[in-house]
Amino acid sequence: MVFQKDGNIFLKRLRYFCLFLTVLWLAAWGGFEIGKREGGKNSLGLDLELVWQVKGRLEETYLDKDKLDEKEMVYGLAQGLVSSLEDPYTVFLSPKENQRNQEDLAGEFGGVGMQLGYREETLAVVSPLKGTPAEKAGVKAGDLILKIVDEEAGIDRDTRGISLPEAVELIRGKEGSEVKITFFREGGDSAFEKVIKREQIVVPNLVLEWKEVAGGKVAVIGLNSFTERLFEEWPALVNRVKAETNGESLGIILDLRNNAGGFMQGAVMVASDFLTDGVIVKQEMAGGKIETYMVDKTRRGLVDLPLVVLVNAGSASAAEILAGALKEHGRAQLVGEKTFGKGTVQQPEILEDGSGLHITIARWLLPSGLNIHDVGVEPNELVEWKTESEDPQLKKALEILVGK
Repeated sequence: MVFQKDGNIFLKRLRYFCLFLTVLWLAAWGGFEIGKREGGKNSLGLDLELVWQVKGRLEETYLDKDKLDEKEMVYGLAQGLVSSLEDPYTVFLSPKENQRNQEDLAGEFGGVGMQLGYREETLAVVSPLKGTPAEKAGVKAGDLILKIVDEEAGIDRDTRGISLPEAVELIRGKEGSEVKITFFREGGDSAFEKVIKREQIVVPNLVLEWKEVAGGKVAVIGLNSFTERLFEEWPALVNRVKAETNGESLGIILDLRNNAGGFMQGAVMVASDFLTDGVIVKQEMAGGKIETYMVDKTRRGLVDLPLVVLVNAGSASAAEILAGALKEHGRAQLVGEKTFGKGTVQQPEILEDGSGLHITIARWLLPSGLNIHDVGVEPNELVEWKTESEDPQLKKALEILVGK
């Protein structure tokens, strides 16, 4: 997702909206009897009669009365309110869900260190993160996950039909606790179990490697996400690259593959080190108002080095802002596959009980004014991923730099 890091005019509007939600909840649950006597309408003019009818029927006839939790009903009401917009990025999060979201944005959480996805509709390991408990336990990319057991938490879950958020929730947990996972590896005879102790996982925003090629070396920068830590880590990496090149580097490969985004301001900061001037991204708000984000001319630390950017279908949101701007300015060639196509901006708000509300406040546009939502950014060089044993996209990027 793309998030606004700093408050603006929309933050005030969000507070008004959140106040509206609070009043709605109080009117709904605190005024139950009044609502029934007045035909279901409250002081806001909202007809809640159907809500009263459903709540009453549940209390009268539902089998498992212990599950009738009014707080969870309130959360369900709020979730229904935002889901009526049919915008998957405008969401209400319960306190537990919001805490997990904050951990993701901070890039730190208790877990085992696996990126998850699906292989033929079965939960699978996309890759274990380097140095994490999963890698140390011998987990491999492509391993299928069949079962998740956490005896301390009372979890015993077969993964058939499991959603990605649910799988993440079950595998993550308190640092020092253990989770038992049943895997199956292609070519193996049977499933196998691993008991893995959770640790504090810090997802690296940046990974820098140097590739020796004919005629010199290339800096390969893996930019994995736009979390809060990037605002400190990126300037330090720029200084490191400048110090280590000494004019000898053939250029930079910026790897944005599987970067799902984060803070929009992070994309603006990174782009400003590769561009001399101009527009990076535009935001179109309700009513057609446009805000324009320009290159920060105090940066521009890497403008002299040739650049190739790697993208794929997992490059989304802030990663697409960055890739699209560099492409449209003619600063870099994009190599790989078409990006995801997520072109809206969300403003996050934390409510008093720890729950969260993310509201779509704008759509972002490339410097040309192009809206790529549900469309994506096309690469200059289409290179599909063919095998797990080689990286044809990286190979093509190196060929481009060597040929310059």
